[in-house]
Amino acid sequence: MTHAHGGSGERVFIPLNICVLTVSDTRTFDDDKSGNILAGRIEKAGHRLADRAIVPDDVETIRGQMREWLEREDVDVIISTGGTGLTGRDVTIEAARGLFEKEIEGFQIGFFLVSWQKIGTSAMQSRATGGVAKGKYIFCLPGSTGAVKDAWDELLAKQFDLRTAPCNFVEMMPRLAER
Repeated sequence: MTHAHGGSGERVFIPLNICVLTVSDTRTFDDDKSGNILAGRIEKAGHRLADRAIVPDDVETIRGQMREWLEREDVDVIISTGGTGLTGRDVTIEAARGLFEKEIEGFQIGFFLVSWQKIGTSAMQSRATGGVAKGKYIFCLPGSTGAVKDAWDELLAKQFDLRTAPCNFVEMMPRLAER
């Protein structure tokens, strides 16, 4: 991933390589509505769906899939859907936080504000989060189709576009792995 500027210095879109991970004990690719919505929106925005997987609600399995993608040169972003709630089986956040080098608290707040407008106080039940690991972004979204649409349309699509001013996640990517 490199910076791209047009002839007059304006920023141009750079497609990212994004993996989609559905966390569910019951979903298959045939009935994974949230994963399908996310994959469709990623491609419609001009990004590349680098890979897709469905894993059960198990910390080590989730973390193992994320680790595999973090090692790949052709992956810029991992987005998971599912397992972000408060029940005993909701362990996606614990799995991802075990990999984060930095957490993106602003994503949590942004997602909360977007959700609050749609579902009111129920927004408090989501633990959607984002972070940085091995120079890549990881975002953990709830499993509902509404939450996936809101997170992508209102937050991620804009931040994954280099043309978004005054700043965006894309322009920081070359420096995420700095030490």
